[in-house]
Amino acid sequence: MGAGLSDESPNHHASATSSSYIPADRDTDFLQRDELRPLRLGLELLKPELIQTEQGIRSTIVVFGSARLLEPSRARQALQEATAALTAAPHDRGRQQRVAVAERRLALAQYYDIAREFGHLVSSTCQIDGQCDYVIVTGGGPGIMEAANRGAADAGAKSMGLNITLPHEQQPNPYITPDLCFQFRYFALRKMHFLLRARALVVFPGGFGTLDELFETLTLLQTGKTRNITVVLMGRAYWERLINWTLLVEEGLIGADDLSLFHFAETAQQAWDLISRTHGGPSAR
Repeated sequence: MGAGLSDESPNHHASATSSSYIPADRDTDFLQRDELRPLRLGLELLKPELIQTEQGIRSTIVVFGSARLLEPSRARQALQEATAALTAAPHDRGRQQRVAVAERRLALAQYYDIAREFGHLVSSTCQIDGQCDYVIVTGGGPGIMEAANRGAADAGAKSMGLNITLPHEQQPNPYITPDLCFQFRYFALRKMHFLLRARALVVFPGGFGTLDELFETLTLLQTGKTRNITVVLMGRAYWERLINWTLLVEEGLIGADDLSLFHFAETAQQAWDLISRTHGGPSAR
């Protein structure tokens, strides 16, 4: 070759650094394209399934309830702070409203302790001799979800958290078993994983997210798309005040027998008794 000429193509280095040169399974930008959504959906279904299988998770109980519901000591503190703020400006309507809400949250705070007791009761009863039956599963956040995961942790047992990416990022609560802490991009796949191994759904007072999970499960049971899931509503007074179940029957919008799709309980023991009677104890598969 003549002087100053190279046997290397002038585009050699540029080609090696181009995004097109990255193998498809390592190209994270490529995997985020809209056209790759079906692949992402498949991966999001498969990854938690494989991990749960490897962890020996055979059956689960899903616990749902408000992320805003506080532990009793924190609820009392929040009421004290709201009351002190109102004392400084007793005619401020916003502060009056905050006191009223804090009082109601304190009344609901009992459910934090009940959820924690339930998580402990189920986990200490079922996760014995290396078995992973009726593993507590929550949405992974604070409030009732934290309480149920915390109860399992109190028993030295595994529990799962199915977190979801949100505009206001939700951090996993610290009581989830680290190897069973998942983050989902798609609500649909998260919903599937809540119910794939579920033997029961225990629903504490909550808002939109709680109602979403409750009514989706009831609809699946009503239509026969899923079976053998015991639905327990914690706190009859709350649920009967919130939802006029009788009206739905009277208006012909549901059948009277649809009311048998769920049960009420007041205590952790009552909820567990309902579930264990239906499914025959921790060895049920």
